[in-house]
Amino acid sequence: QVQLVESGGGLVQAGGSLRLSCVASGRTFSMKTMGWFRQAPGKEREFVAAIAWNGGTAYAEDSVKGRFTISRDGAKNTVYLQMNSLKPEDTAVYYCACDRDVGTFVRTSRFSYDYWGQGTQVTVSS
Repeated sequence: QVQLVESGGGLVQAGGSLRLSCVASGRTFSMKTMGWFRQAPGKEREFVAAIAWNGGTAYAEDSVKGRFTISRDGAKNTVYLQMNSLKPEDTAVYYCACDRDVGTFVRTSRFSYDYWGQGTQVTVSS
């Protein structure tokens, strides 16, 4: 069992920055890919970014690449999402997730992840 707890969300003006954190506890997640997803009201949960244990990353190309950066600190069991140049369309609940399989692949489908945090709200005002 893996427990994930997100923090760092909040209200920010367009153009601002936030850093989300996700602390993992329980069974080790050190050999698994960690991902960030987001869900806006009335929309499907969508992939934002993911990072493998060996540092490989993937980003949602059109929407966040170049503005968001994912990183992980194995010693702290923590994954971060640095979000810069935020836009109103980034408003959503952001979820941290742990891939169900061990490996260096970086998957973008939410169905590949079986542990999820409770989510943290990010609101970007125009």
